[in-house]
Amino acid sequence: MDIEDWRKEIDMIDEQLIELLNRRARCAIELGHIKRRAGLAIYSPAREVEVIAHVLELNSGPLDREAVRRLFERIIDESRRIERVTVEKESEQTQSDDSK
Repeated sequence: MDIEDWRKEIDMIDEQLIELLNRRARCAIELGHIKRRAGLAIYSPAREVEVIAHVLELNSGPLDREAVRRLFERIIDESRRIERVTVEKESEQTQSDDSK
């Protein structure tokens, strides 16, 4: 394969990654709904430790452990952010509806 073939391969992988990341984000939003109804906190440090440990176990390289850790810490941060933003918007909407 030449450079263009490898670039096309990377583009196809990126398309799969964005689809999977958005799918993960939709899951995080649903978890945010559940947590809100149950009165649970968005931030769950124990769960984040579990997620990192899980992906580190799955990793067979060539990414090293620290690279995988950094990537998933960022993914988790963004998941937590989208959960929080969604819950805040819902709370604002509920308050607005209740005041009518």
